[in-house]
Amino acid sequence: MKIEPLGDKIVVKRLEQNERTSGGIYLPDTAREKPQQGRVLAVGPGKMLADGSRAKPQVNEGDRIIFSKYSGTEIEINQAEVLIISEADVLAISN
Repeated sequence: MKIEPLGDKIVVKRLEQNERTSGGIYLPDTAREKPQQGRVLAVGPGKMLADGSRAKPQVNEGDRIIFSKYSGTEIEINQAEVLIISEADVLAISN
């Protein structure tokens, strides 16, 4: 199933976090925090402005982003968990 976000929404796949600490200790799933970095899978057409035009999104498909810790809504598509967030929740684009 293909998903097309509306407005200023973005579909993000979280990037995997290391299972091991720098000291070599393996962390179970329950002890790990969810990563705040992800890869953009889809971008909406942009935020609707007061004059009826749309603001061009600042992120593109394929960008690696850093987003707010408690932002978005998690859903499952094709047996994969993705996050739908607002463009305002994106803190930075990283390389």
